[in-house]
Amino acid sequence: MSTAEQYAGSCLCGAVRYEIHGKIGDIMQCHCSKCRKANGSAYAANAPVARADFRFTAGEDALKKFASSAGTQRCFCGHCGSPIISIKAETPDFYRLRIGTLDTPLAQRPVCHIFAASKAEWEQIADDLPQYAERP
Repeated sequence: MSTAEQYAGSCLCGAVRYEIHGKIGDIMQCHCSKCRKANGSAYAANAPVARADFRFTAGEDALKKFASSAGTQRCFCGHCGSPIISIKAETPDFYRLRIGTLDTPLAQRPVCHIFAASKAEWEQIADDLPQYAERP
């Protein structure tokens, strides 16, 4: 694990805890229907983190996995339901971290909106970030 950057995070109930010793990639706000349903929100704020830099420090046994589509597993706390990461078969060296679970302040900001063509009809994107109909 690299030690240049360090972050910690947890689920809502605190059962699942993790550390990241490395870089958090670009934050993207995903408006696809699956992310909206999995997060109960207008979008999910996700960023890639290297699997080698990520480790659970508590509650890995409380983690539940759901295959939301072929090649994608969504991992969440089995007690409180907080989404933590997703695992995509096409990017085996990375997790997609749910940024809202971080406990450590993060200076970086989102870089774009993805799957904006699928956004909720009641959602209004009110920033100047680039919007992509799908994943760029």
